[in-house]
Amino acid sequence: MNLSAEKLEIIQRICEIQDNDLISLIKNMLTRTDASRSDWWNDITQDEKDSIHRGLSDLQQGNLHAHSEIRGKYEKWVNNQVN
Repeated sequence: MNLSAEKLEIIQRICEIQDNDLISLIKNMLTRTDASRSDWWNDITQDEKDSIHRGLSDLQQGNLHAHSEIRGKYEKWVNNQVN
């Protein structure tokens, strides 16, 4: 898919969004004037940071699951949410 087609797909998907929070998030991403000065870590909640730390700890301890395994487990649910 070329860049123009990808942009059109994104525009179409944005037009279908009914979630105000998601629209605000997209708007903030697009209006950020100097993304290089902003560190996303400072913009996430403590719960999100804790979750990332737990994931890194799991990684270090070898508590991993293959992407294909997880996708297979949740694919039906994900497909129902997308459609």
